[in-house]
Amino acid sequence: MPFAVPVTVRGYETDTQGHLNQSVYLQYAEHARWSLLQASGIRQSTMVESRVGPVTVETTIRYRRELRAGDEVEVSCAFVWGEGKTFRIEQTVRKADGTVAAEVSAVCGLLDLTERKLLKDPRAAFRDLADDPSLLGLADG
Repeated sequence: MPFAVPVTVRGYETDTQGHLNQSVYLQYAEHARWSLLQASGIRQSTMVESRVGPVTVETTIRYRRELRAGDEVEVSCAFVWGEGKTFRIEQTVRKADGTVAAEVSAVCGLLDLTERKLLKDPRAAFRDLADDPSLLGLADG
């Protein structure tokens, strides 16, 4: 079961049609990502001290059902690892009744903050930074 965080849609996040503004889906996704990193033991300050930072190079959002003010949702977050410098983060925004409101898929990397280049092995870096790398889909060693 993927990591997930609850979110309540706030009225000021809606647009003139009365549904959640498109840009807010990205904010919900980002909130879930940082919550997952924190749950795994990675704090933003630790990443800065280690001179690395996550970056997004591509994002796709599939809107499935509208969200309105007051809706309770859960935003899931799962890292999908492959080879190379990038990885995917797959996320689902799901209403309390189980209806999928949106799917967010992002291609991400881990930036060396000094060299301003993607790390060649982001998995190794995340494994080293995390107290619980299994939450990130990484084995302990």
